[in-house]
Amino acid sequence: MQIDADTPMVPTRHWHRLADGRLQCDVCPRECKLQEGQRGLCFVRGRYGDQVVLTSYGRASGFAVDPIEKKPLYHFLPGSRVLSFGTAGCNLSCRFCQNWDMSRSREMDRMQARASPEELAQMARQRGCRSVAYTYNDPVIFLEYATDTARACHEAGIRSVAVTAGYINPGAREDFFAPMDAANVDLKAFDEAFYWKLCGGHLEPVLETLRYLRRQTGIWLELTTLLIPGQNDDPAQLDAMTRWVVETLGPDVPMHFTAFHPDWRMTDRMPTPPETLRRARRIARDNGVHHAYTGNVRDPEGSTTWCPACGAPLIRRDGYRILEMRLAPGGHCPDCGSVCAGVF
Repeated sequence: MQIDADTPMVPTRHWHRLADGRLQCDVCPRECKLQEGQRGLCFVRGRYGDQVVLTSYGRASGFAVDPIEKKPLYHFLPGSRVLSFGTAGCNLSCRFCQNWDMSRSREMDRMQARASPEELAQMARQRGCRSVAYTYNDPVIFLEYATDTARACHEAGIRSVAVTAGYINPGAREDFFAPMDAANVDLKAFDEAFYWKLCGGHLEPVLETLRYLRRQTGIWLELTTLLIPGQNDDPAQLDAMTRWVVETLGPDVPMHFTAFHPDWRMTDRMPTPPETLRRARRIARDNGVHHAYTGNVRDPEGSTTWCPACGAPLIRRDGYRILEMRLAPGGHCPDCGSVCAGVF
């Protein structure tokens, strides 16, 4: 697809010129190699003249004020409000995408709202939001817009949340996450074949992102896995995934197992049975994950935060609504005094 000369364009970082004259985008592992006028697979980054530009800067879609639990983040400012927005496009091509109308959009008029980073920060303050979430489509593809907005938010006392698949290269990874306060990373499966066949990507770059976030940043991290019947819900795979999380990231990283509904190019699949989610949660807990949750289903036990030491209920939820919060200052359990990891 060609870039129209009338399209707003902002110069980007993270690209270099190849010997044959093409420009390679270095933001994500796709490393799209671009001739004049070509866009990358993400659709919003492309070559215009002698540079790679971003065509979605300041053009936001999908504005909503949500409970932070909807991201889902259960241990980051629980009970608070978050301003959510995205743009268009994505750097993965998941056949099961639950936000395909935005992430797979090729119509720029879907992004009708114009909003500068400073306007987004002000919008969040006016609506009583303690954070802004870059979500719906993957924010790594609008890196410059997201990071400028995060910095404007910090100046206004607003925190930033990245909801991402974590499919990003070193260099861009450090740049993107530097101004972020929390991240929910979509660990889609623990299987290379799944990533390649159903997402058009690879597993290892995502694992590298998770290692980086946990070991080299202070960003609060939670994980989400959408369980698709017959694709990534095998108990052996879930056992391997949760063991890896505990051994590599630590037991305090919360894991969310959420229900799939038929959408985009996988309408032939049945919705995820609730028992599949409960089984995944049991496997995670048996392997040492302190906080494992079920999502997109009504499951009081699977949506409650339990003290990892004494088993007392600390935060009870009904869907995204908090019914009871028993945390003492600093995130301590009021019964045994143990710390519940998170940002409270």
